[in-house]
Amino acid sequence: MSVVDQINKSEKTLFSIEIVPPLKGHDINKIYNIVDPLIEYNPSFINVTYHKDEVLYKKLSTGLIEKRTIRKRPGTVALSAALKNKYNINVVSHLTCGGFTKNETENALIDLSFLGIDNLFVIRGDAGPNEKSFTPENCGHSNAIDLVKQIRSMNNGKYLYDELQDSMHTNFSIGVAGYPEKHAEATNFETDLEYLKQKVDAGADYIITQMFFNNEKYFQFVERCRQKGINVPIIPGLKPIALLNQLTVLPRIFHIELPEALVKEVNKCKSNKEVTQIGVEWTINQSKELIKHNVPVLHYYTLGAGKGIQKIAKAVF
Repeated sequence: MSVVDQINKSEKTLFSIEIVPPLKGHDINKIYNIVDPLIEYNPSFINVTYHKDEVLYKKLSTGLIEKRTIRKRPGTVALSAALKNKYNINVVSHLTCGGFTKNETENALIDLSFLGIDNLFVIRGDAGPNEKSFTPENCGHSNAIDLVKQIRSMNNGKYLYDELQDSMHTNFSIGVAGYPEKHAEATNFETDLEYLKQKVDAGADYIITQMFFNNEKYFQFVERCRQKGINVPIIPGLKPIALLNQLTVLPRIFHIELPEALVKEVNKCKSNKEVTQIGVEWTINQSKELIKHNVPVLHYYTLGAGKGIQKIAKAVF
């Protein structure tokens, strides 16, 4: 079942979570330990993020520099399949432009379709640690719009090579990212909305937002989207603050604004345990207000906040 079908069939706000694959060499049970306590709150779907290869340079004892390519968090497709099998739940697998040629993208989509994973979240992806700006693979996509178009083509039975006969029509539902506080690379909010509309016009079925801590940002974003003619479901993405250093880390990495009231409360804390409690309380209040405004889904980013999400889900759902 597609995410949009789940939304349309529900008379209440749904609950969903986002999971990051474990670091290379770590046990999948670490993921199960995050998901297990949340299952009782009936998440409608679980998103699984993708992390592309990174290029590292290591100085050898000989004085030479060795270039190494490593993926710190492999296993997106396998983890998606494992979660779907273990919990019998809808899984949304992330797919990015970074790290894939068009052919590799097509093959990944075939694998996902064979596994019965028909829900995707499509993003361009960020620049790598050693890149000043995003650099696509040779023969790869440079933006999410073209990736959406390729997926839609496969849904229509059209693959990269025209000579294919009786080709399978895939059945992917596509989510894309929206930014209530504007994407960092957008020249202004209006151009960012125009780009989002292009993604929807290309075939995206719904939007999940970047995290935000002020609900007014989300409400204003939805209103501007509707004025722009973007009429698909817009799912708010939430993450409870959990660490003292996130006061500076989150705005720098995600280009978001933290409300002054939240900053003041966190600055009173003497430990991360106290910060976590503030973050949970803040997100509970955010969630309850959003539910009053009939948002389709509350989507929670679990990285570093698994126990906090459990407390929020208990209070809200």
